[in-house]
Amino acid sequence: MPKNLTPIQEAIEPVIIGHDCELVDLEYVKEKSQDYLRIYVDKQPNGIDIETIAELSELVGEKLDSMQPDPLPDPYILELSSPGLERPIKKEQDWEKAKGQYIHVGLYQKLEGEKVFEGYLLDLDDQEIKLEIKIKTRRKQLTIPRKQIASARFAIEF
Repeated sequence: MPKNLTPIQEAIEPVIIGHDCELVDLEYVKEKSQDYLRIYVDKQPNGIDIETIAELSELVGEKLDSMQPDPLPDPYILELSSPGLERPIKKEQDWEKAKGQYIHVGLYQKLEGEKVFEGYLLDLDDQEIKLEIKIKTRRKQLTIPRKQIASARFAIEF
């Protein structure tokens, strides 16, 4: 399984940007005995539609098939999809969009006895983020060092 998806990203990103879309994430995973290349794309301001996904899937597939040497020589299934409402927060521009939004944050190690927090992103800088979390009926501000964040995504508040 390839560890470095950078050549694939560099090859397909111009195709995606050329359709006024954004490459949100890509992953190469094995599920059961099948390999999958999953590419998540979005379009601002209202999200991506199924027709655009189908068109991009065709163009991205052609681009991948033309790459020499083949970055994925083993058979795989190509999946293009929207990241959905709970899209990942990875790039700096994602973090900026997340300001004031309700997010889910997973940590590498426990902070105040927990590894997972959900709350409103109040602020951020290069070193840390500030979340407003709810514990039962009270609200609390929590500062989390960015280097401790394993994953982050937009979340839906219940």
